Amino acid sequence: MDSSLILKTPLNDTFQKEKIINPVICVDDPSKSYALYIPKHSSNEPLPVIYFFDPHADGLLPLKKYKDLADSFHFILVGSNDSKNGNDWNDAEAIWNILNDDVQKRLAVDPDRIYTCGFSGGAKVATFVALHHNNVRGVIANGAGLEDITTAENFNFSFTAITGTGDMNMTDLVSICKILDKSLVRHRIIFFKGIHEWAPDSTMNIAFEGLQFDAMQKNLIPQDTGFIKKFVVNNQKEIEAELKEKDLIKAQETCSLVTSMLDDMSHQSSWFHKKEDSIIQTSAYQKQEQDRQTLLKTEENIKAVYQQHFQNEDEVYWDQTIADVKSKSKGKSPEAAIYQRLNAYLSLAFYSLSNQLINQNQNKEAGYFVSLYKKADPNNTEAWYFSAILDARNGRIEETKADLEKAVELGFKDKKRLEQQPEFTNSKVNIHLDEIEKKMK
Repeated sequence: MDSSLILKTPLNDTFQKEKIINPVICVDDPSKSYALYIPKHSSNEPLPVIYFFDPHADGLLPLKKYKDLADSFHFILVGSNDSKNGNDWNDAEAIWNILNDDVQKRLAVDPDRIYTCGFSGGAKVATFVALHHNNVRGVIANGAGLEDITTAENFNFSFTAITGTGDMNMTDLVSICKILDKSLVRHRIIFFKGIHEWAPDSTMNIAFEGLQFDAMQKNLIPQDTGFIKKFVVNNQKEIEAELKEKDLIKAQETCSLVTSMLDDMSHQSSWFHKKEDSIIQTSAYQKQEQDRQTLLKTEENIKAVYQQHFQNEDEVYWDQTIADVKSKSKGKSPEAAIYQRLNAYLSLAFYSLSNQLINQNQNKEAGYFVSLYKKADPNNTEAWYFSAILDARNGRIEETKADLEKAVELGFKDKKRLEQQPEFTNSKVNIHLDEIEKKMK
């Protein structure tokens, strides 16, 4: 991304189109801000808006990633710079109220087309907001789900789940969508070949298409016959290609995804219903589905074994396990996807245990799990940040600096958190935070 395309907040509210503006300072609460992208459009009509929630309060990241989609679909994109993992629901509610109020006052937003989208913990925030605010018409939950959605009696928004096949939360999102299958809620799940990460723009494009179909189904916008025809033809080709590759599971999933968008709106959905029925009835599909269920059961059994070993310090076991998981996670087979999810599961487990023990000042025990965290997920900024905290507590100044610099090198850039971390502001530590902050991108 060309840095010239990212502007600072303008002095007035005549926001420039086709430029990412970051940060936009909230008028009523200058401590809050967001990144903003307004697509080029010829009319002065209000536009739909999608609010993005990144788990690291990086509102800029999803806007840079999806700005081209905003141009194609004419969506305003807003990315919160305040919502992040670690906030509680009261924090999330307060951030939303300030953010939404500022956007509504300063931008021409279509009040009937307000959407939320988030990744990981941000996906839970996006869903939480929709469950508590009736003006939200659709949620895109990327990489995580919020169980509350399955117990809500009624809500007037659509739910789009997105998950990588190597995402440790994939099975959770599948379970949520299976429960919603028994409801009248418009929902869908989109898979992509990847891990726990923001979805590729080609995958997010499908989610945006879903929002368009939702709006047509609710008569919020006119039915676009050209858009529908293109969508149908492209997906028919996609399914035929999947069948040619004998990937019957993927072909069935595509049929299901398309019908979730077209049902109650286009007679062309019948083609996909019939195709899905014909696929499911084949012995080849049933064999692939049986194999998939067997693998998922194996995954759950392996997790159960891990749970037992979390209770005992056995570094040799974990060294061998981590190496085995990483080796088996390579490739594109269904088996490799399982081990990608297991690797991500271990990373999350080691994060949670490390965080809990650090907060309880159990430094020795925390050090054990932080060491495993760095082995399981060496490119995760949190692993090195946690390591720096423990180094500082133990008076290892040079190691503290090295770990923080490693975290920054991997993408850590939360200056506020760094400056408020008591271990790094202790006069006895004296690690010159300004020098570390200068290295942040």
